[in-house]
This record gives sequence, C-alpha cells and structure tokens, in this order.
Amino acid sequence: MTPSIPNSNKNPTALLDVEHLRVEFPTRRSVLVAVDDVSFFINKGEVLGVVGESGAGKSITGLAIIGLLEQPGRIARGTIRLKGKKINGLPKEAMRRIRGAKIGAIFQDPLTSLNPLYTIGRQLVQTIMIHTELTSDQARNRAIDLLSEVGIPAAGRRFDAYPHEFSGGMRQRVVIALALCANPQLIIADEPTTALDVSIQAQIIALLRRLCREHRTAIMLITHDMGVIADTADRVAVMYAGRLAEIGSLHDVIKSPKHPYTIGLMNSIPIIGHEKEELHYINGSMPRLHEIPPGCAFNPRCPQAFDRCRVERPDYMPTGNPGQMAACWLFDKESAND
Repeated sequence: MTPSIPNSNKNPTALLDVEHLRVEFPTRRSVLVAVDDVSFFINKGEVLGVVGESGAGKSITGLAIIGLLEQPGRIARGTIRLKGKKINGLPKEAMRRIRGAKIGAIFQDPLTSLNPLYTIGRQLVQTIMIHTELTSDQARNRAIDLLSEVGIPAAGRRFDAYPHEFSGGMRQRVVIALALCANPQLIIADEPTTALDVSIQAQIIALLRRLCREHRTAIMLITHDMGVIADTADRVAVMYAGRLAEIGSLHDVIKSPKHPYTIGLMNSIPIIGHEKEELHYINGSMPRLHEIPPGCAFNPRCPQAFDRCRVERPDYMPTGNPGQMAACWLFDKESAND
C-alpha cells in the first residue's frame, strides 16, 4: 500500500510536483531500489536544495525527472508533473522537447555538456534554434546576450572560442547559458559548483540566485555541500538511502533539524570562530542498495533508534514546524506514548 503524502508536502500550484517516485535497477539476482517513495514539490522562482551523502539517490532523482535514466534504470512507480501535466512515461521525442524547452540541466562537469569540436557560440545557436523560432541572426544575438548575462566578459569576442579555451568556472557559466537558451521553467542543477574553487563557487551560486529571482525559474539544486545549500536554497530536502529523511524551509532544517540524520549532518559542520576539541561525525556509512536494512534505513547509525525503527519503515510526519516533515518514528504519537 502506498503511504499518503501529508498535505504540507503537497502544493496544487507547484511548478514541479513529484509523487511517490520509485526508481529501480533490475539485475540478474534482484531489483535494486535507488529511489523509494520520494515526494516533493518546487514552486515557480524557488530553489529546492537536495542534499545528502554520495549514494543517497539525489542525482538519480534528478535524472528521473528529466528523463535521462540509463538502462536498465526505470521509473517503476510514481508521477512527475510539470505545471500539472504528467511528464514521466512520455515518448522519447516528446521528452526531449520538454527537456530542452521547459527543463534545463546543469551538471557537475561542464565538459560532459559541451562538445569540444564545436565553438560555444555554435552550440548555443543550435540549441536556441531547435527550441525556438528565432532566425540564425536572432539566435546569435540571443546567444551573445546569454553569455553576457552569465558573466562571460567580451561575450561577442568569446562567441567563437572552443570549450578548452575557457577556465572551469567560465565553462560552467557557458553551461548555465545553454540551460537558459529556451527560457526553461525548471533547471536541474546537479553538483554545479563541486569542481570549482571556493571563489568561483560563490560567483556561480550568486548567479543561480539572480537567475531564479529575475527569470522566476525554479531550481532543483543537488549537492552534498550544506554550505552551498545555506547560501542558495529556499527549502531543503535531505535524502538518505533513496528516501527523503526530512524536508522543510531552509531556516527550519538548518536551525532546527528534526531527523537524527539531519542533526548529525548539521553537527558535523565546523563553525568559524567556535573552537571544538573534536568534530562530531555520524558512525558507520550509508548502506549499499542491496544491503538496505528493514525498518528505517538509518537505524543502524541512529543514536535514537528503538525497536520500531528496526522493523517498520516510517512515513513522512509533521515535526511541529509548518511545512517541515521527517520520516522518523520519533514524531509519531503512538511511538511517543509507548
């Protein structure tokens, strides 16, 4: 039986609405579940930060949304809606048109998105002409405007340069320009700052925030860096072992985390100006997909686990703060009364 989503985790006017998403990878011996019953929404002009350790299912969730799951991966259950219209299960060509025109993507390594054989101008113009009705001259002008908007100096002159002639930070700006070519409603940004140094990271974060504010573009920002989340996101979804552990506003999740996993993540972050004898850490490691334990997947590492956690998987539950939910039996009234 599919558990219900609490009302505070639904939004009928959301730009993106993901309900009960389950992603599987069949193997010879079994079916591995990479994303299990994940539900969330993103509003227009909002940044949802999706955070968690490597292997939590963050990137797989993003790939499922934009229809780029590699075989044998498949969406086994759930619904993905963009402006109320279901987009999972569409034919490849229809999904390709949506991916270019309505959903943009920014990946960790810009060289995976840029063809080294073509100038960045040619790649931008081709993308613009595929997804709009602009002429080649109009597309060229728009491409130069986009390069200027994302902070490429002397955009007209750099238009005919090749990807290898740009620094890592400049290449990432070009990728952001590519993602914006058709004025998408949603951008999936998967670790867009990980390969960049700290000063360039700050510039890219500021750029994403400005684009979100000025274009009213919704952004799903996937990262393992809580610092990036704190600087960028409006709301935060914390993933663990393919599930959402907690979701809520940036302030609530950072200042008042509820799930023991989120608490562990926040306690492990050093605070500038505060001396500590030792850093806190979470014992153990995230389970592999074929070793996820029964009950709550976090229970072997959880300092507050009790018997129910080891045998029964919790659903999303209200934590007391509006819109903040946690998949933890600590917030179940029956468990509290036991």
